[in-house]
Amino acid sequence: MQKDRSIKLVQNIGILLFLAPALILIGIYIIWPIIMSFDLSMFEWDGVSPQKIYVGLKNWKDLLQDSIFWQAFLNNVKFIFLSIIIEMPIAILLAVLLDRGGKKFDVFKSLFYLPMLMSSVAIGVLFKYIYDPSFGLLSGILSFLHLDFLNQDWLGDPKVAFYSVVAVICWQYIPFYMIFFIAALSNIPHELYEAAKIDGATQGQYFWRIELPLLSPSIKTACILSLIGSLKYFDLIYVMTEGGPSNATELMATYMYKNAFASFKMGYGSTIASAMFMIITTAGILAYFATKRREA
Repeated sequence: MQKDRSIKLVQNIGILLFLAPALILIGIYIIWPIIMSFDLSMFEWDGVSPQKIYVGLKNWKDLLQDSIFWQAFLNNVKFIFLSIIIEMPIAILLAVLLDRGGKKFDVFKSLFYLPMLMSSVAIGVLFKYIYDPSFGLLSGILSFLHLDFLNQDWLGDPKVAFYSVVAVICWQYIPFYMIFFIAALSNIPHELYEAAKIDGATQGQYFWRIELPLLSPSIKTACILSLIGSLKYFDLIYVMTEGGPSNATELMATYMYKNAFASFKMGYGSTIASAMFMIITTAGILAYFATKRREA
């Protein structure tokens, strides 16, 4: 018994030694910055001067009364909803079509994945030109089709700017979920398709009654990834609109960046970052347990 315990202890020490480099990096680059964000939220600091002024919970009180932050939060919630209802169905449809096509459609898999390989900054700049109401590609297409009445200031009108940017983000991320679902489809035994075909099932029946139920765990995982990603999204929104016009496209991450690094309110920016951490962590945990409960 004592020998078994000694062997187990040596094994555990070995495991810890192998994990130590990764744990150290996680501690330095993830856990410590989170702790520092909560600490800085108690101070008023410009991020440059050596002196920080302790203000206690003042930044948190200001955050609760900050209408722009809550508008940004609601924009994040809308972003989650739109991302899931747009990206998931299109990604599943493309995945099924490409999977049914077999090797003949391999070239389309590469072509459809190209948006995901592009830099978000490059995509943002590209679509700013496409959306230009006077000289953009979109206005040119509408003019060619004699639909000039549909043309508008896509990024300058608060009523449509948010949806214009979300459309671009969905275009960029649909390929990611497409590949995700193609991988899930490849794990479905081909014998099921053969059996369904022998039983006289159509392609549609096979999809709704066999493929979609078997894809359910992957769809739930993809939705959780989309939820977390939408709550912390930053880059393309900032490149295209910087949160404007009139905060119509403001997200929590863009608002945090502008406060911390543009307005030099590092303490308040850290408060927003800390609030984001709590919101994202809570949402992720609730989504995880909600999916697990349904599976049970």
